[in-house]
Amino acid sequence: MENMEKNNKDVKTKNIDNTEKKHNEQNKKDKETKEYKWQNLNYFNKLKVKNYVVTFISIIALYIVLSFTFDPNDAFSYTKGIYINILIFVLFAVSLNITVGLMGQLNLGQAGFIAIGGYSAAFISKILVNYNLPPFLQLILVSLFGGLVAAVFGFFVGGSTLRLRGDYLAIVTLAFGEIIKSVINYLDITGGSKGLSKIPVYSDYNNFTVVFIIMVICIVLISNLINSRDGRAIKSIRDNDIAAESIGIKISKYKVSAFVIAAGFAGLAGALYAHNVGIIKPNIFDYNKSIEILVFVVLGGMGNIPGSIISAIILTVLPEFLRGADNLRMLLYAIVLILMMIFNNSKFKDSLSMNKTFRKLRRED
Repeated sequence: MENMEKNNKDVKTKNIDNTEKKHNEQNKKDKETKEYKWQNLNYFNKLKVKNYVVTFISIIALYIVLSFTFDPNDAFSYTKGIYINILIFVLFAVSLNITVGLMGQLNLGQAGFIAIGGYSAAFISKILVNYNLPPFLQLILVSLFGGLVAAVFGFFVGGSTLRLRGDYLAIVTLAFGEIIKSVINYLDITGGSKGLSKIPVYSDYNNFTVVFIIMVICIVLISNLINSRDGRAIKSIRDNDIAAESIGIKISKYKVSAFVIAAGFAGLAGALYAHNVGIIKPNIFDYNKSIEILVFVVLGGMGNIPGSIISAIILTVLPEFLRGADNLRMLLYAIVLILMMIFNNSKFKDSLSMNKTFRKLRRED
């Protein structure tokens, strides 16, 4: 009996020791796991902050460099006009990238939204001139108004084309753009085919700064949209709308939202364009303009914001460099387009992106 009791006590003692040992080991593992997660969290937070700081410094540096390349006191500086034109065309490209790249729907009516934004902003601008507002404030207000009006039209277009996709959507949006152009062409209030002139032109140094800041803010907002929960929902609809709907994503809501946002940014860019050139005509906003913007997006990579920015810059600056080529101008332009498209689909580009990925992985290790 004594031996049995002694054995039982030994067993109980061993069990208690084993339990304590397992508990201590588990606590140690939990502590190590928490420390590992915390270290990784700190690493990624530091990396994110570092990226933000580098991006911010790069933007400031770019602005300073551009500011030194033209005379701030020259209201008709050719260089400054080219810069503003580039900024506006970058906005054209990134706005279309929302529907074509992010949502995966072929939109050939972007010029219609740009025209709506440009004309509506021009009308309101002629009214605001009487209130003696500071030029930069007036430019901001009319740009927001143009974007808002275009967004309203984007809501109706997006809502009426919910069930369409691919070629059918492309045809409907192309028709929308041509209808807008035709309506503007036959209305007396818009100046008809002669266009709307005497639009206040804001092309001084301060308003170059305003356009630059507006472009940066728009790109940041669109980039955040792409990386947000709503952006991922729109991407899932692009990849497989049936699967997206089966997991509870409201397809109608996100499709209409994408159209509204894209139209709003296009209208804002159209307002900036109208106040940069001072006169707008209906034939500027035909289907050729929509195709031109689509080329920016396709060459830069659909859904790729940095690619759209780079292609918009190159294809906006290129015609200016080719002005002296006369008859060879369009031929050289076409050759550059072909070369860019070949590079965009080449193995060399894939190898560059793979090397970049491996370098990131090495840094993480």
